[in-house]
Amino acid sequence: MQAEKLEERYLKDLWRPREGVSKFDSGQVVIIGGSSLFHGAPLLALKTASRCVGMVYLATPEADQGVAEKIKAGLSSFIWVPRQDLADYIKKSDAVLIGPGLMRNHKELDGVVCDQSGRETRELSLSVFKNVGNKKLVVDGGSLQVVDIGEIPRGAVITPNRKEYEMLFREKVSDDTDEIVDQVSRKARAYGMVILHKGRVSVVSDGTKTILVEGGSWGLAKGGVGDTMAGLLVGLLAKNEPVLAAAVTCFLVNLAAERLEKERGTMFNADDLTLEIALVFGELLV
Repeated sequence: MQAEKLEERYLKDLWRPREGVSKFDSGQVVIIGGSSLFHGAPLLALKTASRCVGMVYLATPEADQGVAEKIKAGLSSFIWVPRQDLADYIKKSDAVLIGPGLMRNHKELDGVVCDQSGRETRELSLSVFKNVGNKKLVVDGGSLQVVDIGEIPRGAVITPNRKEYEMLFREKVSDDTDEIVDQVSRKARAYGMVILHKGRVSVVSDGTKTILVEGGSWGLAKGGVGDTMAGLLVGLLAKNEPVLAAAVTCFLVNLAAERLEKERGTMFNADDLTLEIALVFGELLV
């Protein structure tokens, strides 16, 4: 399949708030993630998503509620919600993200066989898949590693890195960009979803349209960057079509990383990236 390279002109197609819109007109999203080991992951996603939409509903384990409250002074547009009330908040939202920071320890025997931590993530993920209805869905991180590809709803956006792609689709990822394009587009078409394959050259495809996103920095090879990307993606997805949202997510992350590298080499982290993305985005949309 022929792929096109993403260019800055794509940003003009993004939804923008107009005079008189309310916070609810700007989109609402649910972020489901976090665990005793990875409590920072959903917060990185939250920081990025909250800059894109009018309201974020954050569902983390009860033990993490205090962590979220600590950053609430700097983020007015989120509400912590108990997981047992998720179905109600999904109904009122435009898009849902599940996976950042969820436990994913597992071992593969026949199909998907998880240890206790992975099994809990699996049960939560399948429950969300069942309740998501026609809402836009991003499946990321821990959720990708404990479900079968056939269990993910059609129309979802998935964000696998090389390891996660190979686990999901049970095929090796090529080192050749043209072959990766063929692999990703073929799987996206077969399963009726949008795949954002993260790599040095990222590939976004729905099986019909495929976009390459180049650039970035080796400084992106750090913990939390994927969570930041997932938050930006669900935020953009709330008011934009999936391929555009996924491709622009990669573009903004790469451009922000390049600017940070000019300032400080590769000595930046995911927290730095969340702020730089906002600055880059604002300058490009002027």
